[in-house]
Amino acid sequence: MMREDILKILGETDKSLTVFEIEEKLGSNDLEELLKVLRELELETLVYHTNKDKYMLFKDSHLLKGVLHSNKKGFGFVDVDNSDVDIYIPKENINGALHGDLVVVELVNKRGLDRVEGRIVKVLKHESNTYVGEINFKNNVGYVTLDEDKVNLEIIVSKDNSLNAVDGHKVVVEIVKRISNKKAEGRVIKIIGHKNDPGVDILSIVYKYDINTSFPEDVEEEVKTLPMEVKEEDLKGRRDLRDKVIFTIDGDDTKDIDDAISIEKCGDTYTLGVHIADVSYYVKEGSPLDKEAMDRGTSVYLVDRVIPMLPHELSNGICSLNPNVDRLAISCVMKYDSEGKLLDYDIFPSVIRSRKQMTYKNVNSILEKNVIPDGYEEFVSDLKTMSEFATILRKAKVERGYLDFDVDEAKILVDEACVPYEITKRDRGTGENLIEDFMIAANECVATHIYNMDLPFIYRIHESPKEEKIRDFLGFVSNLGYQVTGDLKGNKSKAVQKLLKFVKDKKEGQVLTSLLLRCMQKAIYSPTNLGHFGLGSSCYTHFTSPIRRYPDTTVHRLLRTYLFNHDLSSHTINHYEEKLVFVADHSSAMERASVDCEREVEDMKMAEYMESHIGEEFSGMITSVMSFGMFVELDNLVEGLVPVRLMDDYFTFDEERLTLVGERSHIKYTIGERVLVKVVAASKEAKTIDFEIVKKL
Repeated sequence: MMREDILKILGETDKSLTVFEIEEKLGSNDLEELLKVLRELELETLVYHTNKDKYMLFKDSHLLKGVLHSNKKGFGFVDVDNSDVDIYIPKENINGALHGDLVVVELVNKRGLDRVEGRIVKVLKHESNTYVGEINFKNNVGYVTLDEDKVNLEIIVSKDNSLNAVDGHKVVVEIVKRISNKKAEGRVIKIIGHKNDPGVDILSIVYKYDINTSFPEDVEEEVKTLPMEVKEEDLKGRRDLRDKVIFTIDGDDTKDIDDAISIEKCGDTYTLGVHIADVSYYVKEGSPLDKEAMDRGTSVYLVDRVIPMLPHELSNGICSLNPNVDRLAISCVMKYDSEGKLLDYDIFPSVIRSRKQMTYKNVNSILEKNVIPDGYEEFVSDLKTMSEFATILRKAKVERGYLDFDVDEAKILVDEACVPYEITKRDRGTGENLIEDFMIAANECVATHIYNMDLPFIYRIHESPKEEKIRDFLGFVSNLGYQVTGDLKGNKSKAVQKLLKFVKDKKEGQVLTSLLLRCMQKAIYSPTNLGHFGLGSSCYTHFTSPIRRYPDTTVHRLLRTYLFNHDLSSHTINHYEEKLVFVADHSSAMERASVDCEREVEDMKMAEYMESHIGEEFSGMITSVMSFGMFVELDNLVEGLVPVRLMDDYFTFDEERLTLVGERSHIKYTIGERVLVKVVAASKEAKTIDFEIVKKL
């Protein structure tokens, strides 16, 4: 293949070659094809095209590749691939690149790879060709002010390309032509709504992340052909579990119910049933419904709405394990001893009928207060057995290295106009932990079974943290005056577990736990099993949420193919070996987009909430200290900045101890300290909140 031959030729020489020299060594006379392949290799940054019109392997060049993270002031940093290096790019060296672009960068100075300065040589790929912003007209020309202030680009739109938008409309605009590094011509491809209309603020963020809010026509047509109730012919080959006591436990307002559970205790053994909606039975591989679900990758949960991966007819209807109706499921039934050791298991297609749609609130009332809500009387015994067994499972998990960060999450309550009126901490009780423990057990069981069969599969992996990040964290803890003992070499999860327990007990425990969490790598999907560090698990997948996560739907499809249909043909195995690489990468990317979207919406709503509390005082904890100020998290989890410019002294920054020290007053501020602050500014548009210190607490 020409690609491989070119790479081999360039790899065997110590100098750059012209296209004609490469052509000669190839023994080819198809110059047009050669130039096309070289261009592809250049775009993939496998080959570098020099200014002297020669080619060399990119890895042999003086250049680096990475993603630009720019600042609204014009400068930025390039996050270099496969490295912890961030290269500072001054405003004058941005070279027309925009925030999020994939770029090639060269170093301007060579003082090692710590805070080096660089210059962007080339934009390999613009992060986006569409942007969200507010359009306003002057002399019949539209000017779009982008929501993303890190993108330093003015977009002009002619009246003919505006879709008849008016002043104040939030729009999605597509770049038609770059006029200069800072100016472009665009056309409106969607009007989101007027900036003052309820919910348009959230939709603007949704469109920024290119998340689909409606389903295409071919998907809607396919949905019309699907049954909305279980038919007799659907039961063929399924185990009938409708006589079993099976129920669901979810949040008060949950409508897409993926999972149901059952328990039986016999002597010293427990038989746990985890029954998951059989989504892949209805969502056939390659169908419009399947392609759209794969494209979305995940449902997105925002403060006032859910943007589902599947249409409501499935997510809230035929796939949802609603009470007192027949539903198709894939069941994983596991038998354990009293120590939480798995003795036996079975994975099979089933039909179930949930006896009750329980809520965490009511289950916690039974398990934590022994108060039994109406309608729960007949399930109390099973719930208490489940709680008893979940305790056994959790103890076994902890003994193998499970990391329980238990970081608080905010719950933002909004009114009908989508205006926030209260922010509280999200409750997490016995019921929530119980469901988590049971789902982890089923995910591990399914993953291990297919792993042992050595078949193509999709795993949920979480690699161990990088040693330098743990070292930096230990250095910071030491600077706070704490001495950490014990062997942390190799970053085994049990060692990090001990470190987590150590910091949780300190007065700064809340902040230190969050800082340690930031040292962890992100969990992703992969066709290669690398284990799950955070769970202390050697083999893990996502099987339990196929209504809202595409990897889970894929896992169900693989179970049906391998275990139920016994299709282990070379054609099938080759198909999935190729496909699962894409599914894993794309699902990981869509998960990141979903999380970023959810966080940005929360940041905006928190700022909007604080706009109505300017001048009020709140207590909180210092969570981060920088040269320009410090961040304080209030007890309701709202975080804001105390800028040094609002502090009544000249403060110097101690980078090693992450402390601000007053030159005149000698007062010190460091992370973990409690303070009383006053809200002095808040901006929903900028998603920022400013505090000033009233006093230390």
